[in-house]
Amino acid sequence: MGSEAKYGVLRGKYELGRFLGHGTFAKVYHARNLATGNSVAMKVVGKEKIIRVGMMEQVKREISVMKMMKHPSIVELYEVMASKTKIYFSMEFVRGGELFAKIAKGRLREDPARHYFQQLISAIDFCHSRGVYHRDLKPENLLLDEDGNLKVTDFGFSALSDHLQPDGLLHTTCGTPAYIAPEVIGKKGYDGAKADIWSCGVILYVLLAGYLPFQDDNIVAMYRKIYRGDFKCPTWFSPESRKLITKMLDPNPSTRISIAKIMNSSWFKKKSTARGSNSKLEQEFALGDEVNAGKGGKTETLNAFHIISLSEGFDLSPLFENTKKVDKEELRFATMTPASSVISKLEEVAKTQNFSVKKSDSCVRLQGQENGRKGKLGIAADIFALTPSFLVVEVKKYSGDTLEYNQFCNKELRPALKDIVWTTNGNSMPD
Repeated sequence: MGSEAKYGVLRGKYELGRFLGHGTFAKVYHARNLATGNSVAMKVVGKEKIIRVGMMEQVKREISVMKMMKHPSIVELYEVMASKTKIYFSMEFVRGGELFAKIAKGRLREDPARHYFQQLISAIDFCHSRGVYHRDLKPENLLLDEDGNLKVTDFGFSALSDHLQPDGLLHTTCGTPAYIAPEVIGKKGYDGAKADIWSCGVILYVLLAGYLPFQDDNIVAMYRKIYRGDFKCPTWFSPESRKLITKMLDPNPSTRISIAKIMNSSWFKKKSTARGSNSKLEQEFALGDEVNAGKGGKTETLNAFHIISLSEGFDLSPLFENTKKVDKEELRFATMTPASSVISKLEEVAKTQNFSVKKSDSCVRLQGQENGRKGKLGIAADIFALTPSFLVVEVKKYSGDTLEYNQFCNKELRPALKDIVWTTNGNSMPD
């Protein structure tokens, strides 16, 4: 149970049990309320770590939001406790796991998909009625209880109506790229409710298709597809579901369908007989060759927080590959070093290796001057800000030979960047 084992019984009220999982800044344990005997999920957050990356206000906001969220399809927060070094969230224990795990097995039939979607929309409608916008809706943040009922969780990126700017819009870019609305990417301000509706549209598409509507190995190319609303519905989508998804994935937020109209649509109003985990596999999943359409039938997301939390080192790409590959063409790492310093480090490496450099505030392009086995080696580094002091850097080969690229990364790039790479155990990259 790690560092929490020494507590045994927390505050004389909760008996901590087995480790359930972890995120970037939190560990989650099973716990038992000694007074009632009921199971809870105990989320343990280290104060020092969140203060170091400037996320204390985000945690406070998550607490205030979850205290408001009393709804059957939202994970309930029972209480919050704190010590000098830790914050403890006592939360509803949801036994059925993530909805994502179901989708990974294949696409769902319409009836169970509608069952989950109806509960999702009910929860999000409740949030919006309280002036709360989730802003990171995706299957990984949707849990299932033992009866197959959906529960929305993870309000870490949520916003309240009092966070609106004078123009009446939100301006913080956050969420998971594959599920994010085009206006959020555009950085000109957005309506939080409309952005959540877009994400719900992506989720419904994934439930029915088994893969994402907007996919591309290049994140910039994927963003272009999102901006244009460039997607196609598979042939097995019913006309009613196709019509609803098209209205939800309207790239123009001013004409995007509202939750009220979603709930009034003919597809949504059909009664569902599905009961999640109680349905037989043949009833719940649409089995067949088309399950594997599009990226092997699995969703792939690039959530920077998940990237960081699941790795202790520099090369994170195996987390996002369907099959093991010897030759890797991209690296991702997190850093608390300013973007200008990251760029300076890359320039130093380029200078020692006779690479030309093109740069902006958030990207660097290194171009080799000598021909290799497949022409000149070209490397791109894109910098994404999660908070003003916390960045994720994505490094990719855009031209040349993969072996030469890997050799360059291992011999030159990795050593040069070692001191600035942030890991979950500290601020430097392990040997």
